[in-house]
Amino acid sequence: MKYSRLRSFALVVATSLMSISLSRAAEKNIIFVIADDESPTLGCYGDPVAKTPAIDSLAADGTIFLNAFATTASCAASRSVVMSGLHNHRNGMYGHQHDFHKFSSWHNVVSLSLPRVLANEGYRTAQIGKYHVAPEEVYHFETYLKGNGRNAVEMADNCKSFITAKDEKPFFIYFATSDPHRGGGKDETSERKLKPDLFGNKPNDGAFPGVEEVFYQTSEVPIPPFLPDTPETREELAQYYQSCSRVDQGIGRLVEILKEADLFDKTMIIFTSDHGMAFSGGKTTVYEGGLKVPFVVRNPYEENRGVRHQGMISHIDITPSLLDFAGGLDAEKNRPKAWVDANQYWKDKPYAAKENRGPRKGLDAYQGKSWLPILGKPDAEHWETIFASHTFHEIQMYYPMRVVRDKEYKLIWNIAHGLPYPFASDLWAASSWQAQYQDSLDAPYGQKSVGEYIHRPAFELYHIATDPNEAHNLSDDPAHAEVLRKYQEKLKQMQKDFDDPWITKWEYE
Repeated sequence: MKYSRLRSFALVVATSLMSISLSRAAEKNIIFVIADDESPTLGCYGDPVAKTPAIDSLAADGTIFLNAFATTASCAASRSVVMSGLHNHRNGMYGHQHDFHKFSSWHNVVSLSLPRVLANEGYRTAQIGKYHVAPEEVYHFETYLKGNGRNAVEMADNCKSFITAKDEKPFFIYFATSDPHRGGGKDETSERKLKPDLFGNKPNDGAFPGVEEVFYQTSEVPIPPFLPDTPETREELAQYYQSCSRVDQGIGRLVEILKEADLFDKTMIIFTSDHGMAFSGGKTTVYEGGLKVPFVVRNPYEENRGVRHQGMISHIDITPSLLDFAGGLDAEKNRPKAWVDANQYWKDKPYAAKENRGPRKGLDAYQGKSWLPILGKPDAEHWETIFASHTFHEIQMYYPMRVVRDKEYKLIWNIAHGLPYPFASDLWAASSWQAQYQDSLDAPYGQKSVGEYIHRPAFELYHIATDPNEAHNLSDDPAHAEVLRKYQEKLKQMQKDFDDPWITKWEYE
């Protein structure tokens, strides 16, 4: 009898300890959601038609950054920045990773890579959806989940078993939709000669399983300042908005799964996009339409909620911020506490040839900095000046640009300004572009003409505080000559600070 009681007591204690262990293990989980080609077209950003209740709810219960920027408006290059904390010219991934483009990060980025450093902090790591970076061993996840990138609801459901697994480790999920990227063909129901892209939507008002498709009227969609108000633009924007709403429903489903598992208040959720919408003037450019991205963070451990933050943050900040949340950031050295020497890691791996490991210096710390301490402080500054760089999208699209932007002015250096501006294949084929291009070089396109969009000057200087739509280039204005010189020097200094090889172009071009 005594033995039976002791056994029962031991069982209760063991069960209690297991429950405590699992409860502790569930703390400080991370879900990072990155959409594909989405601008801040969300209700929480003041968009008058966007139906995005899930993201809006996260913003109301977290922090929404009103001045968040990609460092480059190209899919693969941007994702390499997100997952390394380094500008793409520093991590080595200058453009697209897939097919004949063949760009790839340096092997020594392995020491800083987001999934690697979180795994070293004891996280279970999983990826679902769009990957689009290389090499895989550098950006390695322990688990690769499957799911239709055009159906974020299905993707969320396919994450459920990973989220709810009885494991002692916290989890990190990199959740990357293919929406609202262009694709899926043309809307043949359009009465116009130039048909709109479907943006991944099913034709004939079809719906993906588990998704309640949201349809938008062409007469109601707002026209971004960098686009022309034409029937073709409106048709494409209606398709784009529908695709964005599908992303939102997937996030809503993730929240449901977390709440059902009592993990919602133990999981930080971040939502952003790799860069702006896939329209000329957005994607592949360094204009505001390309670089400004949505950025919403719900940190359940932050007391001050519903923050609308004015501070400027950059995609280079993501990896150090998530590592900071996990408790693994060495703030003094701005790198992982659990440091892995890259040369030692690759020492017995001859397939990672020395010439592909990267530069001798510059891969021992993040270029971004953690925004975790400012989440609940709406007036706190982060970056005084944002730096952006673009070199390639597709391999044939060499057009290096460098940017400095603060809250007063923005300077763009079109290094290859002697060349016509190159187009991503999907943007060139877009009905919203072709309608104006086929009209004439003088046809209006947003704040510019078609000809001005294609043929760009060496420098573009905008008083961004009063000209947020980048309508008036002041680089040739004698009254702004000193401002131009000041920002050119600022650009040079940031190129030096961020180890940009293109700084040599000042010497001979």
